[in-house]
Amino acid sequence: MYKRLTAWTRYTLWLVCTVFLLPVLAGDWLPLKIDQLHDPDNPALGLLQNPGDALSRLPADNAGNEVDWIRALENGYIRPRSELHGDKQVEILDSDILMNKTGSIPRVRFPHKPHTQWLDCENCHEKLFKSQAGATPITMGKILEGEYCGVCHGAVAFPLTECNRCHSVPWEDEASVQAGVP
Repeated sequence: MYKRLTAWTRYTLWLVCTVFLLPVLAGDWLPLKIDQLHDPDNPALGLLQNPGDALSRLPADNAGNEVDWIRALENGYIRPRSELHGDKQVEILDSDILMNKTGSIPRVRFPHKPHTQWLDCENCHEKLFKSQAGATPITMGKILEGEYCGVCHGAVAFPLTECNRCHSVPWEDEASVQAGVP
C-alpha cells in the first residue's frame, strides 16, 4: 500500500510522523538490555556502554539525538576515522557550495568543512555526488528516500526535519525567486 501513495503523500505522512514522534523519542536512550535491538542474553553486552551514558557527556544540541557532533569533534570529545579501514589522513576542505534550485524556499549552503572533518572525499565523490557542479540531480524526494544527503542525514547525522540547517540562505527578494537567480 505504501508504494501506491504519491510521493507528496508519503512525504507528508513521513513529516507528520517525524514531527510528532521525534520529540517523544529524542533523548530517551534505553539501556542496551531492553532496547529490543541487542540480545539481552549475550554476555558481551556488558562490554558495551549504554547510549545514555555515552551521549550525555557530549555537547548538547536540540535536534535528532541531541548531540552537537561538530562541537564534540572540535572540542576533542571524539576522533572519527576518515575511512573504515586504514589510517588515511583527513584532508579538510573549507569551501561552501551554494545550491540555488530550491524554488521559493531558502537556498542550500553545503559546507565542505564539517563534512570533511568526518569523512574522506572518496566516501561521497564520485559515488553519491559527482564533483562537477550541477552534475548530480539532487532532489528533496531522493534525499527523503535515503539517497544523496539522505544517506547520512536522517540516519546518523542531524535529521531531515531540521530544514533551516541546510536551507539557510534566503533569497534577496521575491523577484530573484521568480527569476531563479541568486
